[in-house]
Amino acid sequence: MDFRRLWAAYAVSELGTALSLGALPLIATLALHASVLQVSLLAALGGVAGAALALPLGPWIEVRHKRPVMIGADLLRCAALGSLPVAASLGALTYTQLCLVAVAQSVGGIAFQAASGAHLKALVPPDQLAVANGRFEATFWTVSTAGPPLGGVLIAAVGATATVALDAVSFLLSALGIRRLRGPEPPPPAPTGERHRAAQLTAGWRYILRHRDLRLLYFNSLVFGACVMATAPLLAVLMLRELGFAPWQYGLAFGIPCLGGLLGALAARPLTRRYGRRRVLLVSGAAKALPLVLIPLAPAGVAGLASITLGQFLLVACAGAFNPTFATYRMQATEDGYLARVFAAWSISSRVAQPACIAASGLLAAATSVRTALFVLAGAVVTSAALLPWRTPAADAAPAAGELTDSRS
Repeated sequence: MDFRRLWAAYAVSELGTALSLGALPLIATLALHASVLQVSLLAALGGVAGAALALPLGPWIEVRHKRPVMIGADLLRCAALGSLPVAASLGALTYTQLCLVAVAQSVGGIAFQAASGAHLKALVPPDQLAVANGRFEATFWTVSTAGPPLGGVLIAAVGATATVALDAVSFLLSALGIRRLRGPEPPPPAPTGERHRAAQLTAGWRYILRHRDLRLLYFNSLVFGACVMATAPLLAVLMLRELGFAPWQYGLAFGIPCLGGLLGALAARPLTRRYGRRRVLLVSGAAKALPLVLIPLAPAGVAGLASITLGQFLLVACAGAFNPTFATYRMQATEDGYLARVFAAWSISSRVAQPACIAASGLLAAATSVRTALFVLAGAVVTSAALLPWRTPAADAAPAAGELTDSRS
């Protein structure tokens, strides 16, 4: 029952986020008439500054009960987003406030992710972790399919600031849902003994880098995630400006692939049961790196739209199978005393790598062409498959604690 409440809270907050997807840049553009540079800086600042402020949170969250942290993170995001429609109604909305809201969103997201990952491992029996992660992944892709189109209708009907208010309410409902969890939360792990502040702050990264398979998956996820995120603005330019597609066709190329993510998430558990966790992780991890090559090859017309949509669909479908398998493994491979710090380190790294890659790919596109930049990103994504943990532990030696072994549980 507690898992269902947590699942419902997650679904509500993800739906609110999907409805208001892109609302902050829209507010900056339409309400504040911000420049292109200011709109770009808004996204970069939210990731980088939020990651810097969240750096001390991992050690702090590790030794505390996780539910209050999750509720606090939800309330922070609720208050930050809720301030926007209030300021807009008073005629006091500023670009500085938008930046502060973006940073608060980033900090709250990192804190929630660190606490919720550790809490889920304590809440769900080990043999049900894969099922739980699969349900979260399926929910994410379901709301990602329906949310943005509905959000677009809402933004057109009531405006971006009013739609952001719905997102704020979704975080409030999520906090209330977590508050309704009935089972007692297990005590947090004892401190792991790092005496120096620097050692405490870097413990998550040091744990990842000492663990062979986690280290490989960490770099694989950084390269893949950053490059895929960097394709989004370039793909918008390619489709809307160079290939002349209509906005609805652009939305179609992003909406349909989300169904692939849902199918991949639903298939992850049966595939794991039949072929084993290791094989599903490696095959889906390699397969999700290949379809991106189709996108920069896309011609104009229906064939180009089909090529882009197919590439996105296959990528997202493979990612939908990979993500819950990977999430389950990462939870099982990490000792309880380091879970929150590992999750925080992973999230902080992603939020720094992604805007950096977006900026670098934009500069490359400006110096060469959009297609050239997309080819380079596709090549980097394909190369990232080499960072998967392909090497099997030697048969005559026990693997390190938590290393990836074949599992058909």
